[in-house]
Amino acid sequence: MANLYVRAVPTTDLNRNTEWFTYPGVWTTYILILFFSWLIVLSLFGCSPGLAWTTVHLSHFIVTYQCFHWKKGTPFADDQGIYNRLTWWEQIDSGKQLTRNRKFLTVVPVVLYLIASHTTDYQHPMLFFNTIAVFILVVAKFPHMHKVRIFGINADQ
Repeated sequence: MANLYVRAVPTTDLNRNTEWFTYPGVWTTYILILFFSWLIVLSLFGCSPGLAWTTVHLSHFIVTYQCFHWKKGTPFADDQGIYNRLTWWEQIDSGKQLTRNRKFLTVVPVVLYLIASHTTDYQHPMLFFNTIAVFILVVAKFPHMHKVRIFGINADQ
């Protein structure tokens, strides 16, 4: 008889800064936060659904670029500084490329882009801003961008 339950496996990620992303339900919570952010923008500003999705997409871009791809290190002192030269994106899944978490975090901005672009009828300037945001986020996630810094300055320098 087939087992219909998923067995929980303890995380192998020892980095306290990134281990939370391996917990069950994080992906669902992430998507729900985005959806409820859209509802809040839609309700508070009284704008069109497309403009609300664009606002959520651009806000998501700003927050995730800052937190995932710009800031380096961890807020914890017990890691002895071994992550000081790495961004959160470089730390996740112990630096292993093309994992399920990384693929999920790459698909999310693309789906947000498609929703925002479609609901604004691909109108300028929203399409321009949405395209720039998704391009920057997706390129920042490429395996070839691992430990690559702005203006070609490498993390080892």
